[in-house]
Amino acid sequence: MPGRTRLTFRQDYFGGTAAWLALAALLEDTFGIDVTILDRLGGPDPSSVPFAFFDAAGACIANITAFSLPLVVDGVFVRAAGLQSGAVRPDFRGRGLYRAVMQAALDHCDGEGFEAVVLLTDTPELYRRYGFCPMALHRFVGPMPAQGKAGPVRRLDMASEADVTVLARLLEGRRPVSDRFAPLRQKEMFLFNAALDTELRLDLMEEDNAVIAWRREEDGSFGLVDIVGAHIPRLADILASLRVTPSHVTVHFAPDHLGWEARAVPQTGDLVLMLRAAEDLRPALPFGLPPTAEF
Repeated sequence: MPGRTRLTFRQDYFGGTAAWLALAALLEDTFGIDVTILDRLGGPDPSSVPFAFFDAAGACIANITAFSLPLVVDGVFVRAAGLQSGAVRPDFRGRGLYRAVMQAALDHCDGEGFEAVVLLTDTPELYRRYGFCPMALHRFVGPMPAQGKAGPVRRLDMASEADVTVLARLLEGRRPVSDRFAPLRQKEMFLFNAALDTELRLDLMEEDNAVIAWRREEDGSFGLVDIVGAHIPRLADILASLRVTPSHVTVHFAPDHLGWEARAVPQTGDLVLMLRAAEDLRPALPFGLPPTAEF
């Protein structure tokens, strides 16, 4: 086939160390991100099924990876898949390689019976041809709530194996952070994103057994990024426990469990969330996606 001479198509190859490292090299060369960080965090998502072309020397030339990403949308469970790690080496672009791996991944998702497929991209027009539509992401901004109840808090460290173990256990049994739109799980990407984000703070509210992922926003507000636990504490109790008194708060997900009113603000930035699904699976109200859930 033109453009694919001496290339080998492979799928579901994460069991081989050499192939995994070849994908890591492709992603680092393309995006400047070292995905081998996952090796010390428990490995990549075991539901991952990659689709790729390799050259004769074993280099990964083009790739897209599908993985299970169950969602809650408007309070309803949706069996969804995510697509990530999409890349093609510059010298091989324009030869139909990416279209081939994308179609293989979508055929896999359809064959597995996924109701929806989602991805994040800075080139949304590329994916419209595959049936994806953009979904507007929001942040939620409001004043600091009053009368919170303070409890003991312990800072977690992503460099600590014991703390990563605590976090991983809570991620396995977490409650979706919002009923409007949220992943039901996504342990591997949370750990990966938390390890990369040096500004992110992870505080364990010990009485609630919930980890609060937060940071200072550029505008000086308190930024609530995510909450990991079987129970979602009220925002007032979170701020009282962290002993912070901001003038206003920015939340990166719909705050329907926080006991707090806020206004939805359209999110700016390069990444666009794309959905391939029936129209009735789109959330009815504004929603957000925590940075810790980005893939």
